[in-house]
Amino acid sequence: MGCLRALGLAMMAAFLLAAPQARALPREDHVADNHGVKIHYVTEGKGPLVVLLHGFPDYWATWKPMMDELSSAGYRTAALDMRGYNLSDKPQGVEAYAMPNLVADVAAVIAAEGEKNAVIIGHDWGAAVAWNVVLTRPDLVNRLVAMSVPHPSGMARELAENPVQQANSQYARNFQKPGSEKYLTAEGLVGWVRDPVERQGYVEAFRRSDFAAMMNYYRANYPASTGTAAAPAPVFPPITVPVMVIHGMRDQALSSSGHVGTWDHVSADTTLLMIPTANHFVQHDAESLVNRSVRAWLDVHK
Repeated sequence: MGCLRALGLAMMAAFLLAAPQARALPREDHVADNHGVKIHYVTEGKGPLVVLLHGFPDYWATWKPMMDELSSAGYRTAALDMRGYNLSDKPQGVEAYAMPNLVADVAAVIAAEGEKNAVIIGHDWGAAVAWNVVLTRPDLVNRLVAMSVPHPSGMARELAENPVQQANSQYARNFQKPGSEKYLTAEGLVGWVRDPVERQGYVEAFRRSDFAAMMNYYRANYPASTGTAAAPAPVFPPITVPVMVIHGMRDQALSSSGHVGTWDHVSADTTLLMIPTANHFVQHDAESLVNRSVRAWLDVHK
């Protein structure tokens, strides 16, 4: 059973306030090849590799503040455009977005960077992929940070037993329906983006994206049923690297209770950071706290 590492808020605040300010370093565009599917990613900094995976609806630029924070601390960050998004390839068909292909995209980026493994950080679908990378390709991961999305066992439990999560998952049922992408627009997907300059970048990125691909993440991977019809979670191997979970407790899509028992699936230490003021896009709603907490946690777990 993993050990739950409680972060005292007062101690953490004192440490984070003392941390040096992040400074932006040059960013570079790259492409990794996963059996003919080109994955665009952006790097910043030098040092141990940190791979950053975004969710829906998002693209690599969601990680700009964290890239600045971590690259200034001596890490090399690599933020992906997940397949279907922005400058990455957009293969057709639901099966192209099945989880093994998404895991292989991460492996391709790590290989393109000349590394055998990396820190994996993900939010939303990026977190779901991150969990699956460490569970199916543990050789690729030396530390894991998952934002919002629970361990697959916790998610399966919530869909089977928690009426609140079952109701909150109705949006996913709607996304799974044929033709749901017809109701999406680039302008309509950016409502959560607050910064006007960044918002325009998002509109342009989404115009370059494939809305059917976005929906195919849900069609290929999101459980099709809830309640008694929900499929039981398979037995997963224990995770042997340190894990950090970050959750905004105002999240309307994913219940915080999904993270209960995460430590039972990790033989290394497990850190939970639950933020009462943050919503689903926790990396923006609590930007400074999230970025500096991840930096401090990575430094402790070097």
